[in-house]
Amino acid sequence: MQSGSQRSSFEAGPMAFDAILALGLVLSTSSQLRLAGGIGPGEICLTLWLLVMVAREALRLGPTLTPALSRLLFFWSAFAAAQCIGTLAGLAIGDRHDPSLFLHDALAYPLLGALSLLSVVDPGAPQRLRRTAWLVAIFGAVALALQLANAAGLINLLGADPWYWDRMRGWSENPNQLGLFCAAHALLTLHLAETAPGAASRSAALACGAFSVIVGRLSKSDTFSIVLVTAIPVFCALKFRAWLVSLGPALTMRSAVAWIAVIGVPIFLLSAAPLAYSFANQAEGFAKGLSKGSGKEASDEADLRLNSWSDALSRGLESGMLGLGPGPHLQIPAILVAARVNENGPKNIEHPEANAAPNFEAHNTVLDLFTQGGLLAVASFVWVLGSTFVVTFKARLAGLGTLLFGLGVFAVFHLIVRQPIFWFAISLCLVAGFEATQPTAMPQRSS
Repeated sequence: MQSGSQRSSFEAGPMAFDAILALGLVLSTSSQLRLAGGIGPGEICLTLWLLVMVAREALRLGPTLTPALSRLLFFWSAFAAAQCIGTLAGLAIGDRHDPSLFLHDALAYPLLGALSLLSVVDPGAPQRLRRTAWLVAIFGAVALALQLANAAGLINLLGADPWYWDRMRGWSENPNQLGLFCAAHALLTLHLAETAPGAASRSAALACGAFSVIVGRLSKSDTFSIVLVTAIPVFCALKFRAWLVSLGPALTMRSAVAWIAVIGVPIFLLSAAPLAYSFANQAEGFAKGLSKGSGKEASDEADLRLNSWSDALSRGLESGMLGLGPGPHLQIPAILVAARVNENGPKNIEHPEANAAPNFEAHNTVLDLFTQGGLLAVASFVWVLGSTFVVTFKARLAGLGTLLFGLGVFAVFHLIVRQPIFWFAISLCLVAGFEATQPTAMPQRSS
């Protein structure tokens, strides 16, 4: 049995442990701040938090098998099996790979698994994760403000180059890393504002999220722009649905408004049909304005992505849909090799070197996992993301549902399973969703 002194030694500073985790999550994309070997302040904080949590769990009799923990255990078991099968399949067909990148993923996945599992094992996980989410919102806003100051030339932190040509990348290696964090941070603050108990807390959450919107737009990430444009309609749709199914003996004002919208919107759309063509033209111009280069680079980038996706699909099929193990499995496109020969651009960038071993990614989570772990890896990822969304949907947590939607959009254009902020979001959604659907919790929630 755990002694009182042992228990107090680990519970004396829960806020400090949460702050370490939050700081690690915020700095996890700050790849320019990493030292030799890929270790930076974010990795140090996350490793320290993992060691403390492992030590604490070692002194306990064992965690209770909660619904959130069960789902994550099932996912990581299937995912690990898929990666092992893929590795064996790659060895069987004599596939060549980059050993350093193989090792990178082989070490990263267990650490990310431990991060997500240890986030949900605590009996007080709902309160602790919510506290950590607030710290991520606050620390993230401060970090983004400092990166804005760095980009404006007001400060210089460890020689970081905050610009990638005309795109802001802050302390990240490329603007898309920064765009992913800004999207996750902004939607996380939306959830905090939705569930905050008072106007002051809501205002504080939205103020933190404002930094994400500003920096995300400066990153000129097309994916961030898509998330920015679609997040509010998705949030409103989920919120309307929550109001429509709100429990109560009488129809509330918000439920009435939602019913009016459901009945009135189709009628309005029919009456507004003649204006559809005009709105479509305006939307096209707006989309071009949001994309980098006002849409001039969109065609070339789309061709490059489609070619990479096609190569990834071919590689996955070559393995018999079993995968080839961790790491990238595509050759660098010739157009990129040629473009980098005489490139004299931003510093602090590490491009994969063109060699005989494939070392390029498809920049699509499903297809990258298809090349690594085949259909099993893809099915496990789609299942964990989809089932987590269902949990938040049933719990009527519109902010968390929108957060998962935004991460899903990023998964279409980037590999996000190696991002700690993604797994924190999954853990938060599962724990908050299951807590909200408890019989004792549902009547207390506001619809």
